[in-house]
Amino acid sequence: MSVNYSKQFNRMSTPQSQAIPGSGQVCNPAGGYVWEVDDWIRLDRFLVLGAEGGTYNINEQALIKQNHDAVLRCIQLDGIRVVNRSVEISEAGRAPKNDPAIFVLALVATHGTEEARALAFASLSRVCRIGTHLFHFAEYVNAMRGWGRGLRKAVGRWYLDREPAELALQVVKYQQRDGWAHRDLLRLAHPEPVGRERQAIIRWVLSGAQGLEARTVKRVSNGVERECLYPPVGHLPPIIEAFEQAKRAVTKGEIVKLIRDFNLPREAVPNQWLDEKEVWEVLLHRMPLTAMIRNLGKMSSISLLKASSDASKLVMAKLSDAEALKRSRVHPMSILIAEKVYAQGRGAKGSLTWKPVNKIVDALDSAFYRSFANVQPSGKPLLLALDVSGSMATSLIAGSCLTAREATAAMALITASTEPEYEIIAFSAASGGHGGKWGGGESGITMVDISPRSRLESVMKKISSIPMGGTDCALPMLWASREKLRFSGFVTYTDSETWAGAVHPSQALRKYRGDFVPGAKAVVVGMTSTGFSIADPNDRGMLDIAGFDASAPAMISDFVRSD
Repeated sequence: MSVNYSKQFNRMSTPQSQAIPGSGQVCNPAGGYVWEVDDWIRLDRFLVLGAEGGTYNINEQALIKQNHDAVLRCIQLDGIRVVNRSVEISEAGRAPKNDPAIFVLALVATHGTEEARALAFASLSRVCRIGTHLFHFAEYVNAMRGWGRGLRKAVGRWYLDREPAELALQVVKYQQRDGWAHRDLLRLAHPEPVGRERQAIIRWVLSGAQGLEARTVKRVSNGVERECLYPPVGHLPPIIEAFEQAKRAVTKGEIVKLIRDFNLPREAVPNQWLDEKEVWEVLLHRMPLTAMIRNLGKMSSISLLKASSDASKLVMAKLSDAEALKRSRVHPMSILIAEKVYAQGRGAKGSLTWKPVNKIVDALDSAFYRSFANVQPSGKPLLLALDVSGSMATSLIAGSCLTAREATAAMALITASTEPEYEIIAFSAASGGHGGKWGGGESGITMVDISPRSRLESVMKKISSIPMGGTDCALPMLWASREKLRFSGFVTYTDSETWAGAVHPSQALRKYRGDFVPGAKAVVVGMTSTGFSIADPNDRGMLDIAGFDASAPAMISDFVRSD
């Protein structure tokens, strides 16, 4: 009996459960064959998406280990490039959380060459912009290495490079985190402050009190703790004096006056005053956007925010200020999470409940669109394909309450809101039941009938109601071919844990090019920080990017538009 070798080694049409012959594909955790992304793409995915929560097929510990190992390989190849990339993504506010960039900086400070470590130390203030970031960094490096001279000097510079007013705000607003306080870091770093005001701040932190009298503290010198007298010097900045007065305040009026006169932040207000409407009202007028968005539920729970109130009008005015959104580095995902949590009237943790103000939900919805970088439309027809499989419903974006499945809808809407021609589809179960190999049928395509100006809350509910099928990422090209539709670009939002289908996406794209649009491109938006992609790295018409990168919509448009 003769063997049909063309069926066994067909490079034009290969089931996704098998590797394309000669392609170098690997098996993903779901059992399908995909390409392993290079470590630099893996670095980008980790910097943007992190690894908290794991995925459907990879637990959190294993995912963090895989990303850690990939980052280490990048550091060994070019630690300076790793630092520069971390700084670039962190400073531009492209990632939902800054923790991955801080963690990567700590890895370079531990495993990099002398030059790479020096750059990591010099870049500390650019990545760790606030006290909380610095505490995270301290916790990371403390678990990896000792406190050598270079590390101590870098931490010391973080304090000395700040103007006294900014330094005073940092030590008052961000007092401790991860078991670290400013006093701990100053004792380790022992910086020599220049200027009487800066000296007064550091002595106040080290004394743990007002700094109005000499205090004996422990100083680390050459690895040995010694008793050292820090006498008072100079005057403390007004915000520190106000912070000390707030601790002793006995009336609500005193707290309100301190906040108004000295711009005292919420973190400096004693807890017993944080249920008072008047306190939150004066805080709101000076509150940064990120803090305001985070505290919408609290302000609604005490009835400060309610329909047509002056406070609600102020919140809506702040959310509608596109320039302020840009300056504050509010990440789109922070707004999306705030909208999801605020609209449901209860927090993800704790017992706090509130009555949402509909106009504030609308303002959050509009702010989500404004928070992305300006996107120039590609002007070409696009097909946006959403992976709504079970694995997408269990993977969380950057350790938040937002699933990858929900995030795909939000990301697709940004592209849809800027493009004149588009269709949105989702991979779904075959009609009448479950699709894919587990259901005994073939997965299908479901048209997603949503407007780019639909409420994100209603869009995510609609996406969640689509029956889940096997993830066959070749279906967009196959569906477009069957319907004889001409698209210049296919944008697939997926976790790349794909296994279903009789042909690989890259093969389906090449056939579509031959039959319909020769220059058709495909963008794969990776929604989790796994090491896999359905994008063929040897195909210049396929692009792999990290999902929920604030610059992703612009990159998609630029790639599809370019020749």
